[in-house]
Amino acid sequence: DYQAIVDAEWNILYDKLERIHHSGAKVVLSKLPIGDVATQYFADRDMFCAGRVPEEDLKRTMMACGGSIQTSVNALSSDVLGRCQVFEETQIGGERYNFFTGCPKAKTCTIILRGGAEQFMEETERSLHDAIMIVRRAIKNDSVVAGGGAIEMELSKYLRDYSRTIPGKQQLLIGAYAKALEIIPRQLCDNAGFDATNILNKLRARHAQGGMWYGVDINNEDIAANFEAFVWEPAMVRINALTAASEAACLIVSVDETIKNPRSTVDAPPAAGRGRGRGRP
Repeated sequence: DYQAIVDAEWNILYDKLERIHHSGAKVVLSKLPIGDVATQYFADRDMFCAGRVPEEDLKRTMMACGGSIQTSVNALSSDVLGRCQVFEETQIGGERYNFFTGCPKAKTCTIILRGGAEQFMEETERSLHDAIMIVRRAIKNDSVVAGGGAIEMELSKYLRDYSRTIPGKQQLLIGAYAKALEIIPRQLCDNAGFDATNILNKLRARHAQGGMWYGVDINNEDIAANFEAFVWEPAMVRINALTAASEAACLIVSVDETIKNPRSTVDAPPAAGRGRGRGRP
């Protein structure tokens, strides 16, 4: 009787595996573990299987390849199977990745970031995210300005000229705002290891002569007409950056009083008494 029960369990298992095989599937992904018997069964029939796949990855694969996630093998048919042109498993470093290429419903792609330290990976991810968001913003709004600190230098020049026509203390405020805008090209020079003072002097002279699109040239350690060099930035990004910076500055200026919390001495450990030397307390 016991052997009959064991044989019945094996028959149920092989019946499910045969249903999967006869459905025409070549790649089997499961959220639950796949045992050695099923893995060997699929391998003998030139089928790939992977267990413990996160549910989020299953949904992403379904959205790219089509089909639907099945909870039973009883209703398997060609209509519920996803499709792709090429499936391959590739070793990259110490990890193995499964690539689905030529998916009929895929509208995105996957970017693999690899690096040494975790901090470098996080910084790379942030930089990549910023770049993607800038491209997204440029697609939605096609207004662009020259990058490399060109627009900041032109705004700084305009505000300096405008401040000279304003009497009173407002002239100092506008002049300070104009000076603050020069931090962007100065920081670009510092990051590239250039002489920021020399570059900014050249930019001021060029903008005074009417070269409104001149900015920092990272490649040649000089200044260049960045609009002609296709160094562009979405205008909306610069508007939002200046708006956020102005609001933050106004918020700080509006603070007229601060409250300082004195250091608490209740939970501090008692200080050791000073001895008299020579081992005497």
